[in-house]
This record gives sequence, C-alpha cells and structure tokens, in this order.
Amino acid sequence: MKLRKLHRFLATVFLLLFSFSCASDLDLDQVNDLKLEPVVVANLAYFNIEAKDFASSGSGETVLSKETTSDIFNDSFFRRRIKRVDILFELENTINRAYIVDLLFFDINGNVIHNTNLNMQPYTGIENKVAKTEVFQDANLDILKQTTKIVFKLRMLAGTSLSPSSPGGLKFRSGVTAYIVVE
Repeated sequence: MKLRKLHRFLATVFLLLFSFSCASDLDLDQVNDLKLEPVVVANLAYFNIEAKDFASSGSGETVLSKETTSDIFNDSFFRRRIKRVDILFELENTINRAYIVDLLFFDINGNVIHNTNLNMQPYTGIENKVAKTEVFQDANLDILKQTTKIVFKLRMLAGTSLSPSSPGGLKFRSGVTAYIVVE
C-alpha cells in the first residue's frame, strides 16, 4: 500500500515539474536558410585481367572495350544541384608490357565530347600504379551533364610477346565523387 502511494506521489511531482517548464517561440523561418551539401561516392567501372588473356593480342590493338551508361547526371535533380564531380581512374600493372587506357565520354548523339587517357609503363618488379583524377566543375561540369556513356578502351603497346603462362595482370578501378548542394 505504501509503495503505491509513493508511486502516485512521484508521478504527481514529475507531472507538476514538467507542466511548469519553459518554452520559447519556435522560429520556423530557419528552414528557409537550410543548406545541405551531401557528398555521394560510387564506383564507375572495374576490371581485372590476367596476362594470359592478352596472349593472342598484338601491339596497339584494343584488347578491351567496356562501356558504362552515366544517365544519372541527366536526372533533373542532379542537373540542378550538382556543383562538382571528381572521377578517379586508377590502373595497376604487373605485366611486362605498356598499356594505354582511353576514356571516351559520349553525348546522346554518339559524339565524343571529352576524352582522357592513362599511360601505364611495363612492370619492372616494383609497384606500378597510375592514378588520375578528372575534375568537372563550373563550365566543365556541362560536359559531364551531357555525357550519356563512358567507354574505356585498353590498348596494349608493342613489347615482349605474352603467352598463356605469362605472369601478372592489370587492374583498373574508377569511382565518382559528386558534390551536391541542396538549398
């Protein structure tokens, strides 16, 4: 019985304390000053090829061509709010041959509107990585907004012939970091 009275008493005290609390007026106009700047990170393309896969390829030939669609930048939400995009390309070579990766950006009509490349030296026993970042900002950002497809073309340059037992491989990675402003 005494325990029940104690519970009622404590409940009454808490109720009285909370009913006399202070509150200030809320300024709901602050929402008009809200500015969000999220950063979105995503993979763009990845491939890993072993040296034996190049055994039948001659020099200067396109030995791999991979394409990815990039219509995300054509979305009206992103077109209005995107402020900058960094695209990182990274190539690691453990094959004793030199390579070039051509990166071609196409518009909706199939026209190349931007291109860049990575040059990779032959592997000599030490770490052999090349990285390049393409920054799309301001006027350059319009190129990316027009891009509907990106094609990655890998070319093997002249050098020692490769056989099905040749060691090593090529790893290619690319990723996108998009900076968005929502006001």
